[in-house]
Amino acid sequence: MTDRPSLRRYAVISILAALATIALKGGAYVITGSVGLLSDALESLVNLAAAVVALIALGAAARPEDEDHRYGHSKAEYFSSGFEGALILLAAASIIYASVGRLLQPRPIEQIAQGAAIAIAASLINLMVARRLFHAGKIYQSITLEADAHHLMSDVWTSAGVVVGVAAAALTGWQRLDPIIAILVALNIMRTGVSILRRSLMGLLDTAIPEELQHKISEILVRHASDGVRFHALRTRQAGAWRFIDFHVLVPGSWSVQRGHDLLERIEEEVRAAVPNSTVFTHLEPIEDPASFADVGLERADLGNPPGS
Repeated sequence: MTDRPSLRRYAVISILAALATIALKGGAYVITGSVGLLSDALESLVNLAAAVVALIALGAAARPEDEDHRYGHSKAEYFSSGFEGALILLAAASIIYASVGRLLQPRPIEQIAQGAAIAIAASLINLMVARRLFHAGKIYQSITLEADAHHLMSDVWTSAGVVVGVAAAALTGWQRLDPIIAILVALNIMRTGVSILRRSLMGLLDTAIPEELQHKISEILVRHASDGVRFHALRTRQAGAWRFIDFHVLVPGSWSVQRGHDLLERIEEEVRAAVPNSTVFTHLEPIEDPASFADVGLERADLGNPPGS
């Protein structure tokens, strides 16, 4: 499997970016008094908390299996990404709360150019870090890094909306534009939070691996479904970056144990090559024994068996 402990350095980068943007956006709020910039700074505080949790989760997910966790600790990433999704929703709610108060009691925005310039600088930091996290998340198949990247991108969009709102309020003289745009941006980033939460919960529920990977497994099994060999009881699940695959192989009872074992070794090797980061479990059964088919009704697939077999 890809070196998982090294992923913690990306969480450290995210923490440093959050500290930098908190300082920048907080300063921009002090200069301008814009509620949009205030809510932008609040979201960066959430980014910091999320990055710290990501650092802890990546460290936990990288731990090898032990007596109490024989399948490893990779599911720790789902807790981190779920927490991140919840924090995104919390940040959006905070933005809306602050904006409603300013909507009811508008106040003029000061030193707009300086505040906007600081917000743009902070956004560029987040954009660069988000792109790096997206890239690493896809390469290492880390939902934690992907969630962190989505969170930072929601921050970028928030900052963009805030700058537009501040500029529009200054140009039109209508101070309520600042909180109105802040609310619209908050509603938009809520979608990201809901999406991350859903993906995290599905992972904790042992969701099957992607359909295209299941299709690759099916192709391998069908390719070997000859000379009286059949397959059934295919099951898959994903835990963080790791995949677990198991199925039963039915062979003629006259085969030797060695012949059946050699076949299983070849099939497992092909499946592992087609599905990276996977653990493959197989079970050998005699095809003539009716008991070999007794579990099919409880499983997900019956590959290679002709109708009525």
